Amino acid sequence: MYDVIIIGAGIVGTSIARELSKSKAKVLVLEKGIDVSMGATKANSAIVHGGYAEKHEALKGRLCYKGRVQFKELDRQLNFGFEETGSLVITKEDDKEPLEKLMANGIKNGLDDLSIIGPEEIRKIEPELTDDVKWALYCKGAGICSPYEMAIAMAENAIKNGVTLELENEVTAIEKAGDVFKVTTDKGQYEGKYVVNAAGVYADKISQMVGVDDFKILPRSGEYILFTRGTGDPINTVIFQLPTKLGKGVLVASTYYGNLLIGPDANDDADRDDTSTHIERVAKILEQTKELYDKINPKQFIRSFTGIRARSSTDDFIIEETDVKGFINVAGIQSPGLTSSPAIAEMVIGILKESGLEWEENKDFDPYREPIVTKKPLKPLKDVKKFIELPLGSEDRIVCRCEQVREDEIVDALHRGIKVKTVDGVKRRTRAGMGWCQGEFCKPRVIEVMEREYGEKIDPGFDIEHSGVNRVQKSDLLDYLKSLEEE
Repeated sequence: MYDVIIIGAGIVGTSIARELSKSKAKVLVLEKGIDVSMGATKANSAIVHGGYAEKHEALKGRLCYKGRVQFKELDRQLNFGFEETGSLVITKEDDKEPLEKLMANGIKNGLDDLSIIGPEEIRKIEPELTDDVKWALYCKGAGICSPYEMAIAMAENAIKNGVTLELENEVTAIEKAGDVFKVTTDKGQYEGKYVVNAAGVYADKISQMVGVDDFKILPRSGEYILFTRGTGDPINTVIFQLPTKLGKGVLVASTYYGNLLIGPDANDDADRDDTSTHIERVAKILEQTKELYDKINPKQFIRSFTGIRARSSTDDFIIEETDVKGFINVAGIQSPGLTSSPAIAEMVIGILKESGLEWEENKDFDPYREPIVTKKPLKPLKDVKKFIELPLGSEDRIVCRCEQVREDEIVDALHRGIKVKTVDGVKRRTRAGMGWCQGEFCKPRVIEVMEREYGEKIDPGFDIEHSGVNRVQKSDLLDYLKSLEEE
């Protein structure tokens, strides 16, 4: 019998689990995927938003800033990668009124680090932008992080502090008998006093299992383009266009590791599971981005990807105990869900306590988690060639030449309480396979290490990110752009 069963191991579910591990509650996390962070958490903008864009009347408006201010300390404890870069909302119009409205809303949400700046100040911060920018809303405390690394860190730390994680367990039914929930999965049945529904794009389906059908998830897809490491170095902040009813517009940012990232667009005709990318959409993102930053080289493209956002029919976060006592919905967590996640976790703990969860402090709680990899400059290939050529098991052997990931870092990633069953799982933890060649060189080398460590065969054809998914490749984009020029 568990005190709390959490359904979903994205950033929200893992954050709640870690927060619960501060108590002596017996906690289970059920995840249908083969790993944590397999939904929107691994495919989003990776932005720690300022907190000025969402209306104060909305729950997401009130939680964003509360979450944002916790990132620096959380990263100090968990080492997932966070950098306070600041953000700019850019306009090319003389009219400052839209920016002034955003600023006023941000102040209402509690922000104290907003200012409207003109062309000269914009140029000092972002000298590489196009020449026709007029005004910008500057938020000093916004930033970037590595979201899947954050969820992995949350999960590892929660497990270290007593939480149980069961992967590849898809919830098929929930029944309440007296004060106990019986949660059935395709692998078995689990009992718990409380259930927290953090199932992302399937949160409405999970809620319906207990008879609560007062919202729908309306999936919204957003496509992105990622460029090779170093292309993000000229960008110093997160750069937004003025937001519309469809979102914050196409952004320009450097990832935590220095890759230029542009996107997303927004499509409301999305399937919950279809993370394919489309050449017309990708090309349009590139075209829109060049209105702000025209120094993009398509030949440095390494990857396109799609995130499916769990937009709810209420167009707001849904965080509440339902009429079924003990069943808590944490649904509709679209942007700024990543930024809000620490505050969402705290809010859920408050709801659980109010509902009767006995809270006894876990005096052995350890908030710290060592990093697997740290951000470091890449060395010239000639300087590391001898380490790349070392045989399996050698000290200082480099497995991934593009990102210069060592064998001991991969071994570390495999033994942290979560069994890593795919090469993609290793990639998200170590960056092996995230470089220029996208794993062509290192994939068999990674598998070699995994098979030695686990003593079992790893399916080299199993790639959860590509299974049944069509993605625009660099050659597709270059050919398409060339065809447009020829028209």
